[in-house]
Amino acid sequence: MTHIKKMPVRRPATEIDALAKFSPATIHEAQGRRGALSSRIKPVDYRMKLCGPAFTVRCAPRDNIMLQLAINYAQPGDIIVVSAGEYEEAGSFGDVLANACLAKGIGGLVTDSGVRDTLQLRELGFPVFSLSVCIKGTVKETLTSTNEPIVVGGELIHPGDIIVGDADGLVVVRQEEAREVARLSKAREEAEAEYIAAYKAGKSVIEVSKLEAVLKAKGLIVEA
Repeated sequence: MTHIKKMPVRRPATEIDALAKFSPATIHEAQGRRGALSSRIKPVDYRMKLCGPAFTVRCAPRDNIMLQLAINYAQPGDIIVVSAGEYEEAGSFGDVLANACLAKGIGGLVTDSGVRDTLQLRELGFPVFSLSVCIKGTVKETLTSTNEPIVVGGELIHPGDIIVGDADGLVVVRQEEAREVARLSKAREEAEAEYIAAYKAGKSVIEVSKLEAVLKAKGLIVEA
């Protein structure tokens, strides 16, 4: 028997907003270089960004009935995250379902399958991150599950984990770590701002990154 499960826990909006200030790359580095989804999953438009709790759904390859159920039961701000077996040869989502998501206030879609109608998706501005773009249609046959742990882009994602995406890619933050990761991301951005200021003040990359001792230990010789 198939059960539609609701998301068990959603982090406070303040924690979501705090993470949304930072890029996935910054977050990835700040949390110990963890959580980056496969670089193959990219937005259909470089201007698209998303940040929100993962509403996870498992779909059979070339089948989007569970995706439609996820759209029906997801809440405003949720990011629907689809595990479909990394099946690229299917356009399981397009402009019609994007309009359904927008009408509900859903925050975005991440799928390890394909999407289509990308021109319309860009015009709508609904954030869509996918493994491929494919015009091939899907069936509506196989009932599976929602809001259970899934693997997408090589990362384990639990329902309610925070998904952050921009033009560079996607990162997942464990929901219980959201506040601490936001703090670490802020500290990293502040440190990077200091590096940039040092470069502008005339310091070298070697000075700023404190590489002199490291390079000496490795036997670097600079020839005249």
